[in-house]
Amino acid sequence: MAPFPLVKLGYLALKQISKPIANYIKRRAKANPFFRRYICMPPAQIYNWAEINIRLRMVGLGSAKNVEPLSEKEAIELGGEMLGEFIVFSFAAILLLSEYARSSRKEQLNQEKAKQEGLRLNAKLQEMGIVSEIQEAQIRELQRRVDVLSIEKEKNRGVVNKLFGSKQS
Repeated sequence: MAPFPLVKLGYLALKQISKPIANYIKRRAKANPFFRRYICMPPAQIYNWAEINIRLRMVGLGSAKNVEPLSEKEAIELGGEMLGEFIVFSFAAILLLSEYARSSRKEQLNQEKAKQEGLRLNAKLQEMGIVSEIQEAQIRELQRRVDVLSIEKEKNRGVVNKLFGSKQS
């Protein structure tokens, strides 16, 4: 349950940081004729039209044929607020996307490390298999030599017995 309060705290911190920036941009946009006319007012008028039509449909009256546009002052104010909220949302989205990308890179790095470790262990296992095969061959060679020596010992015992009689063992 610890992540949820941290996310909420992060969101509040982001909002507190981006709000002054958004307010500054809103003030500049309201003061600039180009921004007022082409950035603030059109989205506000569209929002007003959509809001009125949605409310009428929810009440069951259908859609409005003519929606009276907002006054220039109201449209600039609403457009400025929408711009500010868009900026706050954009900051949050950028932060979220960058965190996701960082997390993905970290996960990919961990997967690559695990793959390298697996390859290293595989190589070590193959090396141990080769060493084991070499040791098995050496053991077989030593066993063969022991067998040869045992046979020679028996032959020598037989020769010694013939030479010195059966007293010696």
